[in-house]
Amino acid sequence: MALYNPASVTVAESTSGTSTPTTVPSSITSGIILAANSNRKGGTIWNDSTATLYLEFGATATTSAFTAKLYAGGYYEIPFHYTGVISGIWSAANGNALVRELT
Repeated sequence: MALYNPASVTVAESTSGTSTPTTVPSSITSGIILAANSNRKGGTIWNDSTATLYLEFGATATTSAFTAKLYAGGYYEIPFHYTGVISGIWSAANGNALVRELT
């Protein structure tokens, strides 16, 4: 059986021209780290705290149900094309999350 291979494939890359910084104070209750944004191209989160930050792709993060666990000084890149809400909770309230949203 013959295989079909197209002569060329065009890929349109998603680019960003704007980086919006925010600082989110740590909390031992779940809170919004980054609101949903259909224009988001990507983003970063740095845990500028001595406590562990638990991130969740959704409205409520817990220390037992989370997407990513950032230890003190940890860094996380939001997967491209995820535009939903990101919540977080710390193991202790000290420091901040330094967030950059790319649009």
